[in-house]
Amino acid sequence: MRAARLIRMALLVQSSPGLTAEALARELDVSRRTVIRDAQALQEAGVPIRAERGRAGGYHLAPGHRTRLTTLHPTEAETLFLSGLPSALRDLGLSDAADTARLKLSATLLPSLRAAAESSVRRFHLDAPAWFREPSTPGLLPELARAVWSDRTVEVTYARPGRDDTVTRLLQPYGLVLKAGVWYVVGRVPDGAWRTYRVDRVTALSPTDGEPFVRDPGFDLTAYWRASAKAFARTLLRTTATLRLTGRGLARLPAVADPAGAGEALASASGPDADGRVTVELPVESEEVAFAQLSELGADVEVLAPEGLRARFRAHARDLAALYGVAGQR
Repeated sequence: MRAARLIRMALLVQSSPGLTAEALARELDVSRRTVIRDAQALQEAGVPIRAERGRAGGYHLAPGHRTRLTTLHPTEAETLFLSGLPSALRDLGLSDAADTARLKLSATLLPSLRAAAESSVRRFHLDAPAWFREPSTPGLLPELARAVWSDRTVEVTYARPGRDDTVTRLLQPYGLVLKAGVWYVVGRVPDGAWRTYRVDRVTALSPTDGEPFVRDPGFDLTAYWRASAKAFARTLLRTTATLRLTGRGLARLPAVADPAGAGEALASASGPDADGRVTVELPVESEEVAFAQLSELGADVEVLAPEGLRARFRAHARDLAALYGVAGQR
């Protein structure tokens, strides 16, 4: 474990001279103190790594030195060949370049590593689009991808969902995200705010003249997407249902409800009552959606509120009782 981390640290310093102890700690997911200890261990092993102070400081290798740690392990070769998404590369107009890169990489690998890399392609395939949706490539995606690569500000015309009009604005495109077969562009607008747009709703795009925009070095596309996706999912849960659940129903709730709502419900759970049931407050999208989700729990859930949702379950219970000839139903 430590040996792999030391190799990775040496390669990071070689590829990105000047990384600080804090930056290396983030990359390696360790503490700053561990980075300092690892640097000392590399020095003792003969790797001329040193820390420099000042604005141009950070960790550096001695001038002219390059590590000889770049030979791939078979597992690393397999992982590398799994890192491409064929459909995504095709959408971006990069499939030919990716195929050429893989051929060049294969030619440089030892025969044993070449076999390991090729075996991963035979064993794994990533199909990104969701079921029951015909995948389509937005026509302007390759052009938008070129703007992302070149840090070029673009003027985009965007069709707003649920409306018949469009809006045109300047956008600094920071990155592209493929989510369940749908492409999104994340960028910054002139007032400094971050925005996310579905690429298939971009109806026109034109690069602007001038120098490339200067990227915010603190922007993390992955972190931004995770946070915004979580916030968006929570905005869909517009009402709350009060439930009494058996222990089994409580355990199954995350499997039937929206993850964000289930998490809040579990956090709100009361102690068991005399019947061993717990009461929770579950955020839901609507009564209709909640009925479809909670019906899967059967008798392990009792809806206390809202009354409209409780009435749905009463009517459903009466229908089932009539269908199966159960007498004495209320």
